[in-house]
Amino acid sequence: MLMAHPVVLKDLLEQYETLRGLHAEKGTEGARQRIEDISYTLCVSTGTLDIDTALAVARRQLAAADTAHDTALAS
Repeated sequence: MLMAHPVVLKDLLEQYETLRGLHAEKGTEGARQRIEDISYTLCVSTGTLDIDTALAVARRQLAAADTAHDTALAS
């Protein structure tokens, strides 16, 4: 399976979290549509079918990438 680059996943997660906050505060149609777009992109990027699973997979992949990066630096 192809995996999204960690920088892309990090950016998508940050956008999702920011938009969730905006939607909770303002609830605009634009914010709702953008959340749907980011949710879809996260699902595609992680090979999942729902946003909760996509968020969990993205976070696991980022944690694994951080660990691999730290290990490479220590070598």
